[in-house]
Amino acid sequence: MGRRVLVLHTGGTIGMEPTQDGLRPMAGFGIVLHGHLGARSAVALPEWDIVELDSLIDSANLQPGHWRRIATALLERWDDYDGFVVLHGTDTMAWTASALSFMLRGTDKPVILTGAQIPLAEPRSDALENLETALLFAADPGIREVGLCFGRRLFRGNRSSKLKTSSFDAFGSPNYPPLAEVGIGVTLHRERLLVQRERDFVVPHFDPEAVAVLTVHPGLSARIVAAVVDDPAVRGLVLRSYGVGNVPDADPRLIEVLADAVARGVVVVNTSQCAVGGVAQGTYATGAVLTRIGVVPGGDMTLEAAFAKLHFLIARGDSPQAMGELLGRSLSGEVS
Repeated sequence: MGRRVLVLHTGGTIGMEPTQDGLRPMAGFGIVLHGHLGARSAVALPEWDIVELDSLIDSANLQPGHWRRIATALLERWDDYDGFVVLHGTDTMAWTASALSFMLRGTDKPVILTGAQIPLAEPRSDALENLETALLFAADPGIREVGLCFGRRLFRGNRSSKLKTSSFDAFGSPNYPPLAEVGIGVTLHRERLLVQRERDFVVPHFDPEAVAVLTVHPGLSARIVAAVVDDPAVRGLVLRSYGVGNVPDADPRLIEVLADAVARGVVVVNTSQCAVGGVAQGTYATGAVLTRIGVVPGGDMTLEAAFAKLHFLIARGDSPQAMGELLGRSLSGEVS
């Protein structure tokens, strides 16, 4: 018996069509997709079914609560399929891939996100190539993690970022090599895949205001930082600092505001604005000050992974101390 894959359509460019008001979700996308794949596929694809969320998500409108909807839709059908493909808009695909990697920790089946830069029904669309490739990976029993398949490459979902706005190879994985490349043949680097671990699925309720992101820039004032961290809804902050983790320590009030937030239980994780490399807070005095006040170094996590991980830990109910310990530890291959 062949392997069966479920395609979960959550929204995005891949399933849209042009209208007078711009691109909008296409009616009957599943029927159209079956027609296109059946007509042109030159590869032996696994058996697949498609289901659609009741309300499709425009990628730019994604909220943390949507992560729960997507994970729940997968788990409701988990035992009926050997793998899953999630169709998603490209703008926030890496954010959702990161969140799913934490909610579906220890997955025993492949969960592959993909989408398109050009809608399926439009000329020169990349939709079918991306979907065909994602289906093949979703049918591979050796892949037991959340991946992102785009532009002839498969990435670990929580290591990926959208790097280009208008190219077919829109995604990259700056701090972890691709899991696979697709050319004339398919090269799957099995040594790079996650090793199977105990299944630990947790699908919590997310508070969309619980985590904020703050980018350090010349002239950043303590007043602006305070406006973010003093909001009682904010329980976590992803700090995007310079280089290996540096902030303007010549502004004692700014450091004091961060220190007060940490003392109140706001978990602050420090990530680098640089796409390649990670945070090493002790390298310079301007970074070491963050260690002294209790800011957690985020290593080489992407912004998307740090944001989703912090959201997940808060929603799961971890204490600030536990979160501080877990943020620096790899839960799903998100950090070196």
